[in-house]
Amino acid sequence: MSLETVPKDLRNLRGCLLCSLVKTFEQFEFDGCDNCEEYLRMKSNRDAVYECTSNNFDGLIAIMGPEDSWVGKWQRINKFSKGCYAVSVTGRLPPGIVRELKSKGITYRSRDTSEKNS
Repeated sequence: MSLETVPKDLRNLRGCLLCSLVKTFEQFEFDGCDNCEEYLRMKSNRDAVYECTSNNFDGLIAIMGPEDSWVGKWQRINKFSKGCYAVSVTGRLPPGIVRELKSKGITYRSRDTSEKNS
């Protein structure tokens, strides 16, 4: 699919690199991430939005009842907020943020299914 075939209002969508939530750049900047704001602090931080989200993602899953969804469990999003999630988000969080997450007891697992995770 070429960029010309994507509606202009959908070109600004981004996926969170930690939880794979999909929102517009402006929504991440205005509200932060519904699941990860405590850790990634994207609200009112344009640089953090660029570092912690990616505009390159595959697939879209709409979840209205995450705790009851087998797809939510399979995608590891069953404990997150209702919303739209990417199946795969290309990219990785910066090493400094990964270290900070680890210091808080959170194991970072990349949402990028195009790379082989060890």
